[in-house]
Amino acid sequence: MSAPTQRLGLNRRHFLQLSALGLGVGMMATLAGCGGTAGREPLDTVGKVDFRNPLHVPPLAKSELKDGRRVFDLVTQAGQSEIVAGGKADTWGVNGAFLGPTLRVRRGEQIRLNVSNELDEATSLHWHGVRLPAAADGGPHQMVEPGKTWSPSWTIDQTAATLWYHPHPHGQTERHLYKGIGGMFIIDDDEEGALDLPRNYGVDDIPVIVQDKTFSEKGQIVETGRSGVGMLGSTVLVNGTAAPMLDVVAEHTRLRLLNASSARSYNFGFSDDRKFTMIASDGGLLGAPVALSRIMLTPGERAEIIVAVVPGETVTLRSFAQDLGVAESRTADAGAQDLLDILQLKAAATLSPSTPIPAQLASMDYPDPALAGAMRMFQLGDNVINNKSMDMDRIDLSVKAGATEAWAVLNAHNQPHNFHIHDVQFQILTLNEQPPPPELAGWKDTVYAPPGVTIRLLMKFGKDADPMMPYMYHCHLLWHEDMGMMGQFLVVDA
Repeated sequence: MSAPTQRLGLNRRHFLQLSALGLGVGMMATLAGCGGTAGREPLDTVGKVDFRNPLHVPPLAKSELKDGRRVFDLVTQAGQSEIVAGGKADTWGVNGAFLGPTLRVRRGEQIRLNVSNELDEATSLHWHGVRLPAAADGGPHQMVEPGKTWSPSWTIDQTAATLWYHPHPHGQTERHLYKGIGGMFIIDDDEEGALDLPRNYGVDDIPVIVQDKTFSEKGQIVETGRSGVGMLGSTVLVNGTAAPMLDVVAEHTRLRLLNASSARSYNFGFSDDRKFTMIASDGGLLGAPVALSRIMLTPGERAEIIVAVVPGETVTLRSFAQDLGVAESRTADAGAQDLLDILQLKAAATLSPSTPIPAQLASMDYPDPALAGAMRMFQLGDNVINNKSMDMDRIDLSVKAGATEAWAVLNAHNQPHNFHIHDVQFQILTLNEQPPPPELAGWKDTVYAPPGVTIRLLMKFGKDADPMMPYMYHCHLLWHEDMGMMGQFLVVDA
């Protein structure tokens, strides 16, 4: 599959940007398409998955109110899980052997999360997409040692959204997530609650946590070699279920799609190419619903979609080939040519009726670009950002609490990368000076960065200042992050 010329082409403006950032001629040649040869054959599971296992729906995490706070008790632990035929796998999880419960909170609530570590090595839990104080972020500076408990606390102050949590130890994030730690983190608010949308969790409102893994003949999870993007598994799981099947009981079902894979991107659609309706992206509801037949999610990204079915029919959620904008010789190694059956939806003979999807969803209160000042530039290279590898003792930049900023991200490397910023949701202003498509027009915290494409982002930082504790920005293809493709920033008092 060839990448579009306009996405790979280096015009004079791009050349000057790259030169100013210190990119060498050899790297420019690579970006222009001089990649290596593909090392793997495309994977095709279409029609080959025996959808026999009922989809596991993660339970809602238990909580209790203490001193005005909603308190959750979470335990990272090891266990065994029978995921595929052949035997039990050694896995990690939260409050169980594999993955974790769904955290559900409301805007305005004060919460405390007691994270106890029963593993034999240190780990962390990062609250991906959440606005919170830096000391509560759960990144590599908030490691929880074996036998210890970490108890961050903050007030939920953001719109309703599908977020998630996962480990974030420096240099080990890919491995810890691959072993099974992770789960959804859902925020509710009054604006979303006033809309007539599917919201019966586990019935017509379904978490869809998509991950790929490789298993041995004895059912063990195997840590494989890495292609240019990281580990690409041969088996796709949804909520930890292999060959998953969902009994659909309503005319409209809300699927909260989460790409929780460490390296693989998915181009979601349905086996009959039916349209579906996207209602939310990473940071919450869109301004209006968007009719789509495909939605691409790179690692860490989310999308809420509503799919309509008729009684008795069966349809499969599938991942189709993707245009990642890389040289043709690299598409196979990136998994971009893979065709994957993900989840079978089987409609009941009688379905609960659903009302039409609202024509308007949320008010989009974007920051004023005039307040942003000078734009910051971030060049993504070979496991580096702005030619620097991650250093836990180095602060790369400081921003003022409450400030509006514009950041420009340029992937100057002929590999897929994306860009995730902790603590904020951003608006995509332009991709190569063009407005984003409707599916990228909402609040985002993670964005795909094709080679040679400049992405301009606008964001407003929170008011939680901390002159000592940083947040992270990084590529969310976790092998790249672990190898050093990450930086740190402080939010400081104005």
